[in-house]
Amino acid sequence: MTPDSRRLLPSATPVSLIDPEGRAVENSPYPAPDDATLLRSLGKLITARRLNDQAYALVRQGRLAVYPSSHGQEACQVAAAQVLDAQDWLFPTYRDTVAAVGKGVDPVEALSLLKGDWHCGYDPYEHRVAPHATPLATQLPHAVGVAHAARLRGEPTVVMAMCGDGGTSEGDFHEALNFAAVFQAPVVFFVQNNEYAISVPLARQTAAPSLAHKGIGYGVPGERVDGNDMAALLAVLGTAVDRARNGEGPQLIEAHTYRMQAHTNADDATRYRDDADVAAWVHRDPITRLRTYLTARGVLTDQAGAAFTAEAEKVATHLRDGLNRDIEPNPEDLFAYVYASPTPQLREQSAVIADELSREGAR
Repeated sequence: MTPDSRRLLPSATPVSLIDPEGRAVENSPYPAPDDATLLRSLGKLITARRLNDQAYALVRQGRLAVYPSSHGQEACQVAAAQVLDAQDWLFPTYRDTVAAVGKGVDPVEALSLLKGDWHCGYDPYEHRVAPHATPLATQLPHAVGVAHAARLRGEPTVVMAMCGDGGTSEGDFHEALNFAAVFQAPVVFFVQNNEYAISVPLARQTAAPSLAHKGIGYGVPGERVDGNDMAALLAVLGTAVDRARNGEGPQLIEAHTYRMQAHTNADDATRYRDDADVAAWVHRDPITRLRTYLTARGVLTDQAGAAFTAEAEKVATHLRDGLNRDIEPNPEDLFAYVYASPTPQLREQSAVIADELSREGAR
């Protein structure tokens, strides 16, 4: 049992270090990251926005089947990857391509799933990034298992388990928090609350004071943070990762942000929310906020800004060129990566396909 229940309570309001106008917030309980760190973060944000926009364009060109954009909430994903060490694991959702790329995954490989080429286009062990999870919250128990295994082996690994506000309504979310708390697994549950689970608003998801409060019932400390404030995200997530790594068990972080675009390209968001609601979040844009802050402090120069833009275009070109290449699928791959040792049923099915292919080739 937790000796002091007060340590479980999140802040009454989301932690913020830079306000929407780009000014420093006074008397914050968290120290602000240094200017050099924030300057690097701005570059990553600009690249992330360009990646989002390019991916959306590739959907319209038929090169991606679908793309759940994180436009407007890129700061959450950039920060999630930035606070992790090389040995740490990231468990992303289908909307967290930016986080996966931030952890080192090639953007072309990261989007192979959404192109329909592979279930996962990259080696999860190379950068310690689990496959994108399309079913809601199913990755969370897996993340806890990896964290628990690392703890048993005495490894200093922390796992960042990401989900959206809709995922907190799933049983897997609650099972993962309970298991993690009981076994003190070094995992940070990072909830990106963007106000909507497809068309379902947050008010229809929960009656709790906040999603961070959900940790109380499991003995998991919670915290709330402004999800469009890059400085606050780095500070809060960094603190949570440090606590998990130092043996203080799981942490639950809720980032308050907003999904600026539709759920995916197949969604018509105008059917369930007003344009005025979206417009109200425009001035809270994480890139504009951080750019204003760094410019006022004399940290962001024209040269640095141009270099960030050039790097973002380089990534977009790489993504565009990679996804514009046609891949000739090998039907035998359907059976090659299901089990380490193929079952009799798989061998039988593979033989049927091979026979059909050989007979087609003989025509």
